[in-house]
Amino acid sequence: MKLAFRALVKFIFGLILVGALLFLPAGSIEYLNGWLFIGLLFVPMLILGVVLLIKAPELLEKRISVKEKQNTQKGVVAVSGLLFVAGFVVAGLDFRFVWSEVPIWVVIASSVILLISYALYAEVTRENAYLSRTVEVQENQKVIDTGLYGIVRHPMYAVTIWLFLSIPLVLGSWWALLCFAPYIVVIVVRILNEEKVLEAGLEGYTEYKKRVKYRLLPFIW
Repeated sequence: MKLAFRALVKFIFGLILVGALLFLPAGSIEYLNGWLFIGLLFVPMLILGVVLLIKAPELLEKRISVKEKQNTQKGVVAVSGLLFVAGFVVAGLDFRFVWSEVPIWVVIASSVILLISYALYAEVTRENAYLSRTVEVQENQKVIDTGLYGIVRHPMYAVTIWLFLSIPLVLGSWWALLCFAPYIVVIVVRILNEEKVLEAGLEGYTEYKKRVKYRLLPFIW
């Protein structure tokens, strides 16, 4: 019950925060793209949270724990937060002042990409019981090299890039896309630091790197 309460509080806080960051700058609750995004993000998030609470409460505990120990990762989390806040605020201002127009087909395509990305995120969560929001090597942790982890070494980060880059287009703002785009660089920094931690502390990770050569995109990086 304590875990359920903590998860629910974080969910409600996130919902209120995102709503405020979108609708206050927009100056109106008639920002339909904002409501679309909230539905696409928070409904699947609620479903996934309930599933984890029932079937894998330990994993849910890891997912709501965000206390990074590495200085590099603390910086990554801070910069990511600033990018997201800036992106949401700019999207709301874009709606208010009509700075850009995103075609409806782009909004629809981006919505589909967001949902697919979230589904893949859920699959990564299912495949990796050691998945955590903090960079660390856990007790008795083993290398996962099946499923999506057999294609790229960091499928969660690959999926989140597609997810986060689709967000500003769902919100109907080209300008917000400029705020979210640096997230790619942030993820690259996180991966490079995380791999040093895993190589140093996770048995078999060096051999895994030889088997699965690409970090995010097959044949590219």
